[in-house]
Amino acid sequence: MSYLLDTNIVIFFFKGRFDIDEKLDAVGIENCFISEITLAELKYGAFFSQQPEKHITEVEGLLKEIAVIPITSSIDLYAEEKARLRKAGTLIDDFDLLIGCTAIANGLTLVTNNTKHFNRLQNIRLEDWTK
Repeated sequence: MSYLLDTNIVIFFFKGRFDIDEKLDAVGIENCFISEITLAELKYGAFFSQQPEKHITEVEGLLKEIAVIPITSSIDLYAEEKARLRKAGTLIDDFDLLIGCTAIANGLTLVTNNTKHFNRLQNIRLEDWTK
């Protein structure tokens, strides 16, 4: 099985919380990916932090170990899901929607602690490694 790590899971990994490092070892880092959107969020967070150099170094280190999945293959699904969710009155944030659609479009299980939020997407597979 292959996994797309949500931004919050990567942050927990950086902070040493919830034994995310052990879970990555168990499934194999080569089976884990992040979205371009997660990369953007991580870099924003690093630059916004009080220790930008330290956090940019963490992000760059992660990029040596984990592949980044482009969002291009998920654009049509994103548009369909956003329209469906808007009609239902249950929109989610665009970045989260793109991350979720990237997981679906690439046949990946999304690892997040925000399963209630992502459950709104059709055909998504979710795991919460914080429990």
